Amino acid sequence: MFRKIIISALIFNFQFSIFNCIAADSVQHVKTGFSFGALPSVSFDSDIGFKYGLLTNFYLFGDGSTYPKYRHSLFLEWFQTTKGSGLQQIIYDSEYLIPNIRLTAEVSHFTEQALDFYGFNGYLARYEPDLEKPGHPDYVSRMFYRHDRRLLRLRTDFQGNIIGKKLRWIAGYEHNRFVVGTVDIARLNKGKAEKDKLPDAELLYDKFVKWGVIKSEEAEGGNHNLVKLGLVYDTRDNEPNPMSGIWSEIFLLSAPSFLGNKPAYSKLAITHRQYFTLVDEVLNLAIRLSYQPKISGTIPFYALPFIHSTDITRDGLGGAKTMRGILRNRVVGDDILYGNVEARWKFYRTILWNQNIYFALTVCTDFGRVTSPYEFRWIGRNSPPQPHNPEAFEWFSNKDYEKMHYSCGAGISGALNHNFVAHVNYGRAVDKRDGKQGLYIGLNYLF
Repeated sequence: MFRKIIISALIFNFQFSIFNCIAADSVQHVKTGFSFGALPSVSFDSDIGFKYGLLTNFYLFGDGSTYPKYRHSLFLEWFQTTKGSGLQQIIYDSEYLIPNIRLTAEVSHFTEQALDFYGFNGYLARYEPDLEKPGHPDYVSRMFYRHDRRLLRLRTDFQGNIIGKKLRWIAGYEHNRFVVGTVDIARLNKGKAEKDKLPDAELLYDKFVKWGVIKSEEAEGGNHNLVKLGLVYDTRDNEPNPMSGIWSEIFLLSAPSFLGNKPAYSKLAITHRQYFTLVDEVLNLAIRLSYQPKISGTIPFYALPFIHSTDITRDGLGGAKTMRGILRNRVVGDDILYGNVEARWKFYRTILWNQNIYFALTVCTDFGRVTSPYEFRWIGRNSPPQPHNPEAFEWFSNKDYEKMHYSCGAGISGALNHNFVAHVNYGRAVDKRDGKQGLYIGLNYLF
């Protein structure tokens, strides 16, 4: 049995604002000055320990003339586990710090002791959950589909107007420092009863390194520097939860060799989002479709599982931000296609303590697939004169073929002043090869 216990999710959601607005503003639902919302996070995992943390977003609305659009936003996320995993993240966003330029800056540090790793190319990557189930004859380890990853990310994006605010250019730079390795079993076993300890077993990551699927020069990570250049078309009526409009973008991502990238590559990120009002201010339909193909070069394995957007770089297909209910990083390849369809119903609105508040229900379906596989060589099949490796041959003799992965789900959200949106989402995978289900708590809509 895979012993993973999640205790709690949303314990409370507190909201506080410093008010410097006059009474008329409350009547007109216009916010001025400073506001923030916060969401605590507490959970327990039998392997990575007790998790505690906080997500918060600060907003400055100024004189309210731009409301519901903020003038400055500062997002902070911090959590830590008792066995060393953690996240520290700061994201700043403003159109007013630099005149006529939108600046988005990010500093993030991830320490993930048990990051999901299922191989490459979707259903072509063999997934056998019994390998993770203690007591099953095929059991290897609860960590079999995991590896250790430490990531430092520094990102700065700039956007400027071409035709008003509807058509904008975007340019940016992103530095990533990856430190990758196998799971530190000894550390995770510290303090556990003997019967609960993880076995010192060979994990999938270890096998891929041994077989040469993961190249020796990439097995421990490396520096990864990206430059970005593209166009954004944006007619949304409200960024945090648009009721109508279009948000589309196309940009080139390049990891050139002159910035120290080994190997070097380039890819495109094309994303279209559209919002349809079904009932004014109450019900709308939101659609996202994205295609992200490699154009040239070779992407190192540790940089493959990422989805790129103008707002944030996220881990690959599967999980809270792309395909809810599907295993995180389940769908990884050179070219990927994914989409989401959501119906959002704002079923309750009120003004409480001069704060604009609404609650919304969401139903959704998510989908995605690899459209061009990640090509790799492994010792014993494609690399003569190395000896044939029966174990590797058996592992890659998977007869499945890649096709669309689907999930469906629902959620509930609460919004403060149209910008701070806290949500609880539940998703369920359609195909058992993608896992079973997931419960996600966080901030902001997916798109």
